[in-house]
Amino acid sequence: MSFDPRAHRLVPAQRWFEDFTLGERFPLPSWTMTSGLFAAFQAASGDNHPIHYDAEYCRAHGLPGMLAHGYQVAIQTCAGAGLFPHMVEESLKGFLEQSTRFLHPVILGDTLYPLLVVDELVPQRSTGILGLAASIHNQHGVQVLDGRHRYLLRKRPAG
Repeated sequence: MSFDPRAHRLVPAQRWFEDFTLGERFPLPSWTMTSGLFAAFQAASGDNHPIHYDAEYCRAHGLPGMLAHGYQVAIQTCAGAGLFPHMVEESLKGFLEQSTRFLHPVILGDTLYPLLVVDELVPQRSTGILGLAASIHNQHGVQVLDGRHRYLLRKRPAG
């Protein structure tokens, strides 16, 4: 049996713009916001505000614990953490935009449950714009983030 690296795929069937439907859901892995993730984000971002890294500072300011940085929360909606990008390896032309609203603080120790849902399908001549509503709930069922992503996908090739 010969090996073909092109056949080594997480998702065997590729999808094109017209293969998606409104309301289709793409759950992403849950993550507990640990001190290790806080430290990794601090190292990557350079953000050193004590609200994110100093428990005593937070206590002195009446906070229930250290707060996750907004971008640290927003990156939990990264489509690359789930199956979506593997489905569109051949059809994805680009990531067009992202927006985020932060609805509730995320505290050290919270577990986040991100979800992407197809909420927009705009056909064009040879491509289409696919919109994904992004949401994150914590372990208490409280929605902490609301946002959107938009992607440019190719339509299925003719023939």
